[in-house]
Amino acid sequence: MVHLDQFKMLIHQRLEEIEHANVNKEAQSVELDQTRVGRLSRMDAMQMQQMELELMRRRQREIVALSHALERVKNNEFGECFECGEEINPKRLEIDLCTTLCIQCAEKRESR
Repeated sequence: MVHLDQFKMLIHQRLEEIEHANVNKEAQSVELDQTRVGRLSRMDAMQMQQMELELMRRRQREIVALSHALERVKNNEFGECFECGEEINPKRLEIDLCTTLCIQCAEKRESR
């Protein structure tokens, strides 16, 4: 049996971690003046900017998924497989709080 209070606490902790990581993390514009910044340095800065933007997008997707997980906790549906309705192994849920499939259904879906 899944302990909803424990997972609710873990979800809130992860949301706080993401929020803390996002504080003051905005992708800054890259200096265009090549007389002040060399071309390679500018290219590195542009690459870092894109990596930071992707990280922010991934964090946003995780926030949405965690919010859905909280809804499932609220509705006493957290830990139930979307495909077969069986209980998802709590160890699997600890690894990925947002998972919605048991290992068997996930393997079936992946093999398709």
